[in-house]
Amino acid sequence: MCGIAGIHAYLGPAAPVDRAELARMNDRMAARGPDGSGLWLSDDGRVGFAHRRLAIIDLSDAGAQPMHSACGRHTITFNGEIYNYRELRAELQAKGHSFRSGSDTEVMLQLYAEYGADMVGRLRGMFAFGLWDAAKRVLLLARDPLGIKPLYWADDGWTMRFASQAKALLAGGKLECQPDPAGIVGFHLFGSVPEPFTVWRGIQALPAGTTLIVDPSGPGAPRRYYDVATALGDRASKSVGAAAEPSRQLAEAVRDSVRHHLVADVPVAVFLSAGLDSGALLGTMAGLGARDVTAVTLGFGEFKGLPNDEVPLAAEMAERYGARHVVRTIDRTEFEHDLQAIFDAMDLPTIDGINTWFVAKAAREAGIKVALSGLGADECFGGYPSFADLPRSVHWIRPFSWFPGLGVLARHALSTDITKGLGLHPKMAGILEYGGSWAGAYMLRRSVYMPWELDELLEPTALREGLRRLAPLSGIARALQAGRTLGAFDKVATLETTLYMRNQLLRDADWAGMAHGVEIRVPYVDPFFLASLPPGDVLARLDAKQAVAEVPVPPLPAAIRSRPKTGFATPVGRWLSDAAGASAGHGVDFSAASRTWALRVWQHGWAAPAPG
Repeated sequence: MCGIAGIHAYLGPAAPVDRAELARMNDRMAARGPDGSGLWLSDDGRVGFAHRRLAIIDLSDAGAQPMHSACGRHTITFNGEIYNYRELRAELQAKGHSFRSGSDTEVMLQLYAEYGADMVGRLRGMFAFGLWDAAKRVLLLARDPLGIKPLYWADDGWTMRFASQAKALLAGGKLECQPDPAGIVGFHLFGSVPEPFTVWRGIQALPAGTTLIVDPSGPGAPRRYYDVATALGDRASKSVGAAAEPSRQLAEAVRDSVRHHLVADVPVAVFLSAGLDSGALLGTMAGLGARDVTAVTLGFGEFKGLPNDEVPLAAEMAERYGARHVVRTIDRTEFEHDLQAIFDAMDLPTIDGINTWFVAKAAREAGIKVALSGLGADECFGGYPSFADLPRSVHWIRPFSWFPGLGVLARHALSTDITKGLGLHPKMAGILEYGGSWAGAYMLRRSVYMPWELDELLEPTALREGLRRLAPLSGIARALQAGRTLGAFDKVATLETTLYMRNQLLRDADWAGMAHGVEIRVPYVDPFFLASLPPGDVLARLDAKQAVAEVPVPPLPAAIRSRPKTGFATPVGRWLSDAAGASAGHGVDFSAASRTWALRVWQHGWAAPAPG
């Protein structure tokens, strides 16, 4: 896991790459790669790559980057890990390729030489990279299928710039940082910024599962090579066979994914809560023969002795599977001390991720560089209430769409004052207008605020422009564009995976983990794993979450399996609201005032005034 950056002056009149700019971009990502730093400029000065290294595979200098092929034609700067690199290396050796290192990075160089840009479809792992082909004068940018690793880019019509962090692009000093209303509106709607938008007009996120080629005429359009809806549709079309046992198929898929995610030349730990997902990872690691595993659990002094204290049950699981258990207790004082650093590390604004900051901090203090996380299990095993709520909403509300204008009329009739007076959530005003479509029902379920509630939060002109460019309902619907024939379970899984997980959970795991130089691996977020699971309708009947608890030997303890799902509870929302001088509201971690204050701090630094 690392930080990458690059500059390509592709148009003739463009100024050559400024080495100082590239160095500033790289320096901004120092926390991502404490084990090494590298800069490379092409002989003609038209291409420059930078790299910050967190050494996980091949710890020697032979794994340093930017890395060049033996012939000198190809150069790569790569962030991530390729878990099947040994299999790919053997395949390439059989084709006559030779290797100078034991790194997965060199495998990628050789794989590109063999297959070109199509090599991305053969990679099992998390990745974002820039690869320069000197013979073709082509720059290839790529991002992993599910969006675990970020990649941001900016093009001014002369020069292309890319980096692992949007803030690193700004640190170079050559880009304007005008706000983008679409990204800001997206943040207020969803609590995170939907890709490909950022909060700056000139900076885009390369969408997950896409490649982008920059030739001498400039960047083309991103080309999608992986789509979640298509992949789940392909899975659903495959017969599992009459003799197949879904629970056994699921167990084999979990073991296979964990086995691949243990590939490393350093110890691999696990973030352990009191939930099924991380407990199953720990138990599976033990079953695969992993020894001396460290399990890191976050605790809060305010929760000690209460039902939402995760430490006692996590300790029971750690003892059950022979793990060294590290418990890190966080209090308000430490939170307030770290808050400025949290906002600085937060690459794009988000209403989540602070818990990941602290568990990664605890991991770093314990000498850990790599840890597995249970992130993604709810999306593929149906662990969210949305798996029941969305199909129910679409089924019952869709008939009302036969009456044009009824939903809008009902929304205007149910003003905020009326819904409050009736004890209803403000979103209830939009149930007839939105609840009958998959996109609308998902927006009602996952949005922090609905569009009509933003009038009091954002300036009218910016709000109109932001909503027009963001087109939130269309953006949600696009996730299902290739999945019209999917069943209800797979439709919800597609939406949760491509939207909430990708834009919030995975992005938060990246910035919060890498701020401490900790690589967070997510075995449940793997296209090879998803493809090997039973179809969605089978998972729905199986009660997959309970089936996962049976994967370890022995299975997870009864106290864990019978514990109601509560999510990861923290007092952080109250602490942040107090820091902003406002009380929490609207049923989320942030009130409108505290979220607006947090956005100001994130944009302008700690001197931003609190609301009020």
